[in-house]
Amino acid sequence: MDFVNVPLLAAAGLVFFSVLAGLFSARIGFSFLLVFLLAGVLAGEDGPGGYQFNDIRLSFWVGNLALAIILLDGGLRTAFSTFRTGLKPASLLASVGVVVCAVITAAAAVLFLGLDWGTALLLGAIVGSTDAAAVFALLTRSGVTLNERVAATLEIESGVNDPMAVYLTLTLIALLGGAGVVASNEGAAWLTIARSFAEQFGWGALMGTATGFAMAWLLRRVAARDTGGGILALLIGAAGLSVFAATGWLGGSGFLAVYLFGLIVANRAAEAVAPTLAAMDGYAWLAQAGMFLLLGLLVTPSNLAESWLPGLAVAAVLIVLARPVAVWVCLWPFRFSAQETWFISWVGLRGAVPIVLALFPLLAGVPQAALLFNVAFVVVLVSLLTQGTTIGWAARKLGVALPDPGNELAVRAVFRDFALDPLLPVEQVCDFYGLPAPAQAGLPLAEWIAVSLRRPPVVGDSVPLGAATLVVRDVRDGRISAVGLGLPD
Repeated sequence: MDFVNVPLLAAAGLVFFSVLAGLFSARIGFSFLLVFLLAGVLAGEDGPGGYQFNDIRLSFWVGNLALAIILLDGGLRTAFSTFRTGLKPASLLASVGVVVCAVITAAAAVLFLGLDWGTALLLGAIVGSTDAAAVFALLTRSGVTLNERVAATLEIESGVNDPMAVYLTLTLIALLGGAGVVASNEGAAWLTIARSFAEQFGWGALMGTATGFAMAWLLRRVAARDTGGGILALLIGAAGLSVFAATGWLGGSGFLAVYLFGLIVANRAAEAVAPTLAAMDGYAWLAQAGMFLLLGLLVTPSNLAESWLPGLAVAAVLIVLARPVAVWVCLWPFRFSAQETWFISWVGLRGAVPIVLALFPLLAGVPQAALLFNVAFVVVLVSLLTQGTTIGWAARKLGVALPDPGNELAVRAVFRDFALDPLLPVEQVCDFYGLPAPAQAGLPLAEWIAVSLRRPPVVGDSVPLGAATLVVRDVRDGRISAVGLGLPD
């Protein structure tokens, strides 16, 4: 039985010590996911483990499986109210934002790596999207609570931008000839690209929505039979993976489908889903651990020698230029504050998705595919080391973190000293505190703040009232239900 026991002991021991190291490293802000990735590298052929692993197909299969589970779990934890809050800005970031990021990063690849524009754009597409595993995990463990608009935008963007990155990657591989797809003329090529785009997003949205409603209907009936949360979690997981695979088989985006499936199931059958979330969280962490360990094993650090410095340069351009430009362009119509926009720019986390996407060129036989894989790994490493370890600090520095309810000083600093009735007319407040009356001073405070914001209000929003400041303390059903007032010192 050694052929069973020895590999099992090695794999289980690797996961055990990785999790243990992650628990200690998380206390100092070190990314849990980075620990898994580095553990895989250390166990690989250049590390103390010395294990030679180069099975690209297995890595690709495991990576897709793990991403499907992670996106399913993310969808199950997204409330419709949150989804509505962040849907529009996140959708723009997940489409236009990915393209802008890819193009600017491609320019850096041409400059620092000497790639032709076609291959450079392929690299840009590979690293162009944020990673759901990294965003979901690191936002949860950052130690801060973000305002609803920022948190929703980041989570939904990471959940729905993978389809665009996958589409761009596959399209560019086809145009480069790596997949053996050669159009007879330019017009036919663009027609094929347009049809592929419609199929990816059309089938993804249709399958995710239809199966989500069907599964919610089924759960409401099955859960009534006193079925435990564990077995229901297994049922939901199997259904989600079936949706992912079936959508891909039809030519659609399984990533989009499984996220929408989870979102609809959770919000249409909330009572049935609630007991399963603990088990689903375990599935998601197992998927993340397995995926990052395996991808770490696939990397050979000695092969990074020539691409390390150019990879750092590409990563720097992506983090400090491409991502901020894409975010500012996409969020400008939605009137996010400058602090919120800079924070969302910083939390453009790259994780397993770029490494998984970098396996596509290897499987397709694209020239310089090994270089693309190595650079993608460097980008992920830099992102997790810099952005992943500073989320909490950045949120507090930029003022987008909500205070801990138990910290009275922090609560007063954010929500100010005085609580006002949101139905009180603005002019009465101005008269009482000696403040200049603004336009539309006859409106109630809640309505005047909403008009001034020119966007859906969330807890923590603030607007000036003369020398004073009005702060949204609470929101119920989309309406401001509590207002704070801060007077000048």
